[in-house]
Amino acid sequence: MKRKQQINFFLLAMVLALLGCDQNHQLAESQNFDKDWKFMLGDDSLAFQPSYKDSNWRALNLPHDWSIEGEFSADAPATTEGGALPTGIGWYRKTFQLEKPETEKQFYIDFDGVFCNSEVWINGHHIGKRPFGYIGFRYELTPYLHFGEEANTLAVRVDNSAQPASRWYTGSGIYRHVWLVEKNPVHVAHWGIFVTTPEVSAELAKVKLDIQLENRKETNLSVVVKSTITDADGQAVAEAQNKLDLTVGLSTLTQNFELKTPALWSPENPNLYTISTEVLSSGKLVDLYETPLGVRFFEFTADQGFFLNGTQYKLHGVNQHHDLGALGAAVNTRAMERQLEILKDMGVNAIRMAHNPPAPELLKLCDKMGFLVIDESFDEWKKTKAKKGYHLYWDEWHKRDLEDMIRRDRNHPSIFVWSIGNEIPEQFDTTGVQITRELVDIVKALDTTRPVTAALTETDPEKNNLYKSGALDLLSFNYKHKEYLKFPDRYPGECMLASENMSALSTRGHYDMPSDSVRIWPPAYKAPFDGNSDFTASSYDNAIAYWGATHEDTWAVVKNNDFIPGMFIWSGFDYIGEPLPYPYPARSSYLGIIDLCGFPKDVYYMYQSEWSDKTVLHLFPHWNWTEGQIIDLWAYYNNADEVELFVNGVSQGRKSKEKDQFHVMWRVPFQPGSIKAISYKDGQQVLEQEIKTAGPAAKIELIADRSKINADGTDLSFITVKVTDKDGNMVPDAANLINFKVEGEGFVAGVDNGYQASVEPFKANYRKAFNGMCLLIVQSTEKAGTINVTASSDGLDTSSLLLTSN
Repeated sequence: MKRKQQINFFLLAMVLALLGCDQNHQLAESQNFDKDWKFMLGDDSLAFQPSYKDSNWRALNLPHDWSIEGEFSADAPATTEGGALPTGIGWYRKTFQLEKPETEKQFYIDFDGVFCNSEVWINGHHIGKRPFGYIGFRYELTPYLHFGEEANTLAVRVDNSAQPASRWYTGSGIYRHVWLVEKNPVHVAHWGIFVTTPEVSAELAKVKLDIQLENRKETNLSVVVKSTITDADGQAVAEAQNKLDLTVGLSTLTQNFELKTPALWSPENPNLYTISTEVLSSGKLVDLYETPLGVRFFEFTADQGFFLNGTQYKLHGVNQHHDLGALGAAVNTRAMERQLEILKDMGVNAIRMAHNPPAPELLKLCDKMGFLVIDESFDEWKKTKAKKGYHLYWDEWHKRDLEDMIRRDRNHPSIFVWSIGNEIPEQFDTTGVQITRELVDIVKALDTTRPVTAALTETDPEKNNLYKSGALDLLSFNYKHKEYLKFPDRYPGECMLASENMSALSTRGHYDMPSDSVRIWPPAYKAPFDGNSDFTASSYDNAIAYWGATHEDTWAVVKNNDFIPGMFIWSGFDYIGEPLPYPYPARSSYLGIIDLCGFPKDVYYMYQSEWSDKTVLHLFPHWNWTEGQIIDLWAYYNNADEVELFVNGVSQGRKSKEKDQFHVMWRVPFQPGSIKAISYKDGQQVLEQEIKTAGPAAKIELIADRSKINADGTDLSFITVKVTDKDGNMVPDAANLINFKVEGEGFVAGVDNGYQASVEPFKANYRKAFNGMCLLIVQSTEKAGTINVTASSDGLDTSSLLLTSN
């Protein structure tokens, strides 16, 4: 297919902005290059050749993760650390035509992320290799392209066969977006603009824009560079213009602005400006580059914690791996947005990207929706953590990979901390001193506006070599929350961050009693472990990994000590891989506040009651037990003084939370019927919640998070599927097999049920319910219309849902 290059500049810029393209890819010369690829799982050394016959290969669009499409297996080379899904080698090919441009142009191909060990060819010419799977990269295509009728062939080999390469599920393939970029010879260099705010107050913000320009012509020439800052309403609020004589190669320019009474950026008010930089040569526009601007100021202090925009601010954070549950690692903006919406509703205001650079779209969402971000580079340095991990590439690639992360991400206002590593073994080795200093120097050469940290496990200052380097601006600690109390004495004058906390185990809808007895699974490193035969963990806050702690114990320490700026829970969502403490068939983690489907576990509401401004009353567990069985009933609440429990209408008394306790509990015998909780403030009722004993499974309930989606081929509707009795009460132990039919302008993108030991495929049109629920993900086609969703199961009433794709 020919791709016409002479397109109205401003029309395309507008269209790309509406499509939500990343700020580095919304220029008129940039085309999304995700469509019409061919894929082969397996290896063929001749597949790079343009004449290679790929007619039998699978046609698909990117982003793509081939591992998530596979079957679970105990023999998968990545084992359960990587989710027990296949890896291997795959090839991608794309054939395309280009019209010859009327003026001199340079052409580039941008990959936002390929996992991993990618090699790229254009028309048979090898143009590059990149081992690291988490960072974007660019290659120039210009010398090798054909124009007119002769086709071009882009070939990419992806090798994820060396395992184990990670401690979690990575996915395999070109799992982020690809862009074809066309540039005039004079343009802003790749990732060539850096915006900072040297001075900020409520009255005035000074803005500095450092611009790197590239002149690919053979002679010097004069250009005009004009930059305009616009607010959220599109109104111009500041402008700068410079005339510059460009030599051949790279040149730099600095522009300065002032914003009066700036709209400050924060998680609560994520106010964004846009800086549009125009490059004009002989009066003609030759490049346009847009940069996000969030005006904010912050500091960490040794005694009072963290301040944002002059106000003391507690960080309510979570850690996030990059997989999207049943969708795997393949980037989908709506799936990421949904995760952030669920976290926002819980009261989360900060995210640590564990343990690698995230997709550009995720950072853009954090800017827009309001999340502070720790951007982390590596889980591994020179010393081995995974046998086939990043240490194999460290010497050759770490400097380039870290520089690219900083240059790519440094304009995001959401990012407030750089992290150069996680639980690095070099903290116990003197080599950690030199490497830490080197990495911090790399970061500081590109950005001095944010502190640099590394997540540490060693809390003794005499034993930690990363601390001894003297290079870290901020000391981050993982776990050992009681050791935090010793920090001011051990590290006088230093600032700290609780970067990873809890590792509390739970399975949605499962409860082990007594609830006030904490289970440590396993009890110690490599100690024998005899857990539940059904591979579950309790959803009371009473099961933890041996290195971890309960949610309530940890939050009490962080909440009550100002010098601790906040904490980052491990983890926000369950993720594929690392199903500790269980072996296969467990295939995903137990450590999330939210299960793999996006269904909140009970402790979600504890945090919502502490971290959000929502009025909360959450009573659990369900009310289907054995007659006479003693049941522990918990209630999380806020904005109230006390909670009263009723069993079949009979009061069990009112209770109030004690200091450093974040729930109330009753221990009562089960009687079929109902339980009800009522919260009171100043004697007046605030909220009420009732749970009834469910009868036999009779119906299927379908609840779509969005009934109207976009007909763009990527948008999603997440449909919660509940098995209920005839009266609509969810059956808490229902495990019915649900079959799905999707007709019209949509298809099944994935299914799941949140059970960590379910080995049913994610790419299927069926799923067993787990504890009464499962999830169907429907994806749109590129044609507008209706999408009819039907769910059926033997012995249950069939249920249908109508979606609209516009």
